[in-house]
Amino acid sequence: MVKVGIVGVGTVGEAVVKNILKNREIIKSRAGKEIKIVKGVVRDLNKKRDINIPLTTNYKEVTQNPEIDIVVELMGGVDKAYEVVKDALLHKKAVVTANKALLAYHRFELQKIAKTPFEYEASVAGGIPIIKALRDGLSANHILEIKGIINGTCNYILTEMKKGRDYNEVLKEAQNKGYAEADPTFDVGGFDAAHKLLILASIAYNIDAKPEDILIEGIENINLTDIEFAKEFGYEIKLLGIAKKISNEIELRVHPTLIKKNEMISKVDGVMNAVSVVGDIVGETMYYGPGAGGDATSSAVISDIIEIARGNKNPMLGYKIPLEIEKVSLKEIDEIESKYYLRIAVNDEVGVLEKIAHILAKNNISIESFLQKPRNGYVKLLFSTHKCKEKEIKKAINEIQKQNFVIKPINFIRIEE
Repeated sequence: MVKVGIVGVGTVGEAVVKNILKNREIIKSRAGKEIKIVKGVVRDLNKKRDINIPLTTNYKEVTQNPEIDIVVELMGGVDKAYEVVKDALLHKKAVVTANKALLAYHRFELQKIAKTPFEYEASVAGGIPIIKALRDGLSANHILEIKGIINGTCNYILTEMKKGRDYNEVLKEAQNKGYAEADPTFDVGGFDAAHKLLILASIAYNIDAKPEDILIEGIENINLTDIEFAKEFGYEIKLLGIAKKISNEIELRVHPTLIKKNEMISKVDGVMNAVSVVGDIVGETMYYGPGAGGDATSSAVISDIIEIARGNKNPMLGYKIPLEIEKVSLKEIDEIESKYYLRIAVNDEVGVLEKIAHILAKNNISIESFLQKPRNGYVKLLFSTHKCKEKEIKKAINEIQKQNFVIKPINFIRIEE
């Protein structure tokens, strides 16, 4: 028998307990051992829960309990969760976590401490087994690129906006449906997706980057004009987490992205997640499924418990020995190259377009396509550019923004082709 303690018995924790009981026989058959939840750690013992396991408010009753084999951390957050997981590892417990924020900041420190199995499938894309696919199934490949829709809240909002609905209206609906928090900043600002991307990049490239090191932008400035432009030119707008290997440099970025309608990942709508991975041997593979929710996340947590019960000892971040053949570094944000879409609101004056084109050309940026959308008293100019560097587009935008004819903040979206 494998005995498990859960630290954090909320929506996911309750689902783990219920689903282990529900599928007890098939889980026992696949694990080779019975799995039993023997204790849970909660903040409030008086809160009603629809499960029947012993509960405590002291996490050390789980992390330091000699009878417990696996500690499952589902409490969320960073600092306290790190304290709990570190204590479990130091007391020779195997660990399973769904905590992407913890791993975004402390995955390499935890890997050094871990002398017991450490699994975290549920930390990225909920019920999609992307960690196992990347760490195990694609382990013969150099990973050339990862593109992921890894935040269901943003994907739901952008999907609904395609129907002509306003961002604020859809965000409120997402909050009412439980897809977005009362404070949605973590989701719509791109931070949730960034944490997940960093985890995937560690497995793909053995790179230790923190959220503060990478490009992160959210969807707050997307409006219906952008949606119309995308439709007219054959694009979809998605919040993507992107990792690319170019020579010995790794690009890591999260932002709204214009992608062609015929790409597989562009067809993923609603709250669903999807991750595209390109390997040098296998080519492109695609992983699709629910990215959040108690049952979907608990499915991944239980699969990790089963993996540990079987006796598998996977290297935490996918490398048994240090990767000495090729050292990689994080590409500077300003050096990242992309095509761009620009939305510029200007006064309806003669010579405006010529002045904008001149500023773009001065910064080594050429225009690929152009649309003009008249509004009451002003004009929206919509451009797409050929490929240029991040520092060049930002310098050009800063210069254009200072012109007297520009009446609103300029918005831009990167184009991925």
